[in-house]
Amino acid sequence: MNDTSPQAALAEAARISKAWPFQEAQRLAKRLKGGKPDGEPVLFETGYGPSGLPHIGTFQEVLRTTLVRRAYEAMTGEPTRLVAFSDDMDGLRKVPDNVPNKALLEANLHRPLSRIPNPFDTDHESFAAHNNAKLREFLDRFGFEYEFVSSSDRYNSGAFDDALRGVLANFDAIMDVMLPTLREERRQTYSPIMPISPTTGAVLQVPIEVVDPQTGMVRFTDEDGTVVEQSALGGMAKCQWKVDWAMRWVALGVDYEMYGKDLTDSGVQSGKIARILGGNKPEGLIYEMFLDAQGEKISKSKGNGLSIEEWLTYGSEESLGFYIFANPKSAKQLHPGVIPKAVDDYWQFRERLAQQPLDKQLGNPVWHLARANDAPDGAEAPGAGDSLSVPYSLLLNLVSVLGLEATPANLAEYVAAYTGQPVEDPALLRLIECAVNYNRDFVAPTLEKRAPEGGEVLALTELDAQLAAAPGDADAEALQTLVYEIGKREEFGFNNLRDWFRALYETLLGSEQGPRIGSFIKLYGIEPTRKLISEALARA
Repeated sequence: MNDTSPQAALAEAARISKAWPFQEAQRLAKRLKGGKPDGEPVLFETGYGPSGLPHIGTFQEVLRTTLVRRAYEAMTGEPTRLVAFSDDMDGLRKVPDNVPNKALLEANLHRPLSRIPNPFDTDHESFAAHNNAKLREFLDRFGFEYEFVSSSDRYNSGAFDDALRGVLANFDAIMDVMLPTLREERRQTYSPIMPISPTTGAVLQVPIEVVDPQTGMVRFTDEDGTVVEQSALGGMAKCQWKVDWAMRWVALGVDYEMYGKDLTDSGVQSGKIARILGGNKPEGLIYEMFLDAQGEKISKSKGNGLSIEEWLTYGSEESLGFYIFANPKSAKQLHPGVIPKAVDDYWQFRERLAQQPLDKQLGNPVWHLARANDAPDGAEAPGAGDSLSVPYSLLLNLVSVLGLEATPANLAEYVAAYTGQPVEDPALLRLIECAVNYNRDFVAPTLEKRAPEGGEVLALTELDAQLAAAPGDADAEALQTLVYEIGKREEFGFNNLRDWFRALYETLLGSEQGPRIGSFIKLYGIEPTRKLISEALARA
């Protein structure tokens, strides 16, 4: 008997969907062929380096991985887990710029991040513990469902000991993979395993000799020249990055992990090492990097990126997810200029979602985002069909003409007059605040309204006259028609309506693009709009 349940319909649609999260899930399902043994959850992983604080790159990787995880669940019905792994046994290579008490960190360079005193005024026992707590706060803030796992806990507790024995037992084979990828100078000091100095506590990049893989005993020369024999187990050593990545995949049984294009070569080498250790490289997506407004790669040291906090000052959390969703294999510019369109596009897709057939829903970014943190049974997407009474672009146009003295309360009053009811929608109230912030920081400082020229003067004069005669309660559509008809009149000399509307935007609003002008007039008011026209004509 055919299963006609909503869940079965969703699974069937998911198996043929072209949306990238489902295509990733399809590849993973093909590889696992019916899931893992004994119903063990399929393991998704994301990595975090706690030498710095979580950032927009952290967010996008956890979000995208979560979207693939939910797509896999929808398609297969199999259980899953998401591990957020912190590489806090890594040695501190340099002191970050954005931390207090730099001298404390300087004195502890090369020690594992989890064994460096906490430079912050918090109760956490180490530098890594503070940043790990920030990671958990960050992920919790956005409602991600995950399990936190730290490298230090795994190494120190002995949970990685068996995997480390595998690295020691396959020492020569791993060296054969890694040495051809290194410069000659680095080859002289390279070892897959980095012992921790018994005298300084530093993570040492020195050659080692494997004495006994089963006991983990290794021999190396310490920083003071002393030859030391000690176990590499129980937190007394750490694997080099590419070996560590592979060892982690095998030890944890990772099935899926995506990573950035800058780690492509690392992924190749780690995949080879994982096979040497008796495992396999996980399935995963190699995503493109973010670019700044000039098309340059975003760098934390350059400070040319856009932080999570900055995005959320000017746009919604959902709009950030929406912007990140689009083809992850294509580079994206990440700067304030992309935010307004992302906000409006998100709401347009959300409104459209409720009317779409299931196959189209699965290609709608909002369907995936709505289910990221709370995936209901069947194909339901919470919030589908919701809309904003006033688009964000229109709010920005309104606040730009109100000027820097405008407050969220002012905007809310205009919106209430426009809609005929008080503004109570939390999403709209939030965007009203964002519009004020965006205008203050990006619009007002560069706002320049040009003077009307030639037939534009006559057309604006005619618009003013017709607005003066229009009823005070004229709706947005009637006002739009009024403007439209003026632009069609030959005596004003517009080649097309686009030229007329561009003239309105540039002379009244100081921008090349703008909203439906009828909606703007209704929101701003007929008399205030006539004042804008009067000011424009005075510049002619």
